[in-house]
Amino acid sequence: MNTTPSPRIAIIGAGPGGLTCARILQQHGVTATVHDRDTGPDARDQGGTLDLRQDDGQLALREAGLIDEFFRLSRPEGQEMRKLDTAGTLLFRHTPADGDRFKPEIDRGLLRGLLLDSLLPGTVHWGHTLRAVAGPADGPRQLHFADGTTAEADLVIGADGAWSTVRRALSPATPQYTGISFTEAWFDDVENRHPDIAALVGQGTTAASDGDRALFAQRSGGDHIRVYAIQRVPADWLAAHGLTTQDTDGIRARLLGQYRDWSPRMHRLITDNDGRYVDRPIHALPVPHTWEHNPTVTLLGDAAHLMPPLGVGVNLAMLDACELALAVVGGNTVADAVRTYEKSMLPRSGDMQRALDHATDGLLSTDLPPEFATDASR
Repeated sequence: MNTTPSPRIAIIGAGPGGLTCARILQQHGVTATVHDRDTGPDARDQGGTLDLRQDDGQLALREAGLIDEFFRLSRPEGQEMRKLDTAGTLLFRHTPADGDRFKPEIDRGLLRGLLLDSLLPGTVHWGHTLRAVAGPADGPRQLHFADGTTAEADLVIGADGAWSTVRRALSPATPQYTGISFTEAWFDDVENRHPDIAALVGQGTTAASDGDRALFAQRSGGDHIRVYAIQRVPADWLAAHGLTTQDTDGIRARLLGQYRDWSPRMHRLITDNDGRYVDRPIHALPVPHTWEHNPTVTLLGDAAHLMPPLGVGVNLAMLDACELALAVVGGNTVADAVRTYEKSMLPRSGDMQRALDHATDGLLSTDLPPEFATDASR
């Protein structure tokens, strides 16, 4: 920034987008404070694996000065992709070439740790659940937290995900259910405890579908696999059948009934899991999601453009974070920086939202997903 004194920047959310933004700002000598509702970096499971692509996620990590460390931690073999039929027969396989770094996989926890370790001590304020953004549109803004504390900022960046509190200061939009739910199952120590499943899934991603339902499996680091049973069901399907997330046996029986025409080999992907299932109804923001320019508040990632989980979310969040941080560094004022950032981010995210609108239906299709065909020809 060219202004003096330096603006007070508050980033809400210590996910990949928020942390990337803070890191790039710090690389350019701009201070930012990150507030997160978690009590600490290890308060909850960070999820499975994700790919970071050359033209967005990796671009942001290069700007953050972390690309070499990313390549050290990532799993290029995780780019393997398989398509099976409901009997478990292999229909398609793409194995990445040696040295292929187009979109290597990395566990979400490792990525978050990489970003956290790169920040100055004290950057992240844990246990800060945001309740409201107050104050005049031209600032300063007041942040009100659930513990009764407050903070003042000249720029508030909402990196607080699907159910963003910051979004309320800009837009009345709320995520809507897409009609598709994922039921997540975890498998641990797979080479020893689940060798048949490990062989079926391979080193990367494996998918199978029958037109009405699908199974999507991903290998993570540390010898783990996560499987997602994907169905078109009401958002409250568990309660409608008298089930809760604690009723592992009941959910297992229900899933077996839904996948009864699939082979016993494929059934093991939804019955041999270690521990409970996780219910994940898939939501998305209206298409496109936009708002009137506000000089002191903006959004990035899922807070700005929540879409179905089809491999773009974290990559777009990190690209957003990179562009916003650079706009702040190069802008004359906070308002100029926000306007510059949104001028490119909103059209880009709108185009992607339109491209992925109703794309969850493709997860259930028996056709090869477009990305399989793309990878096969690359």
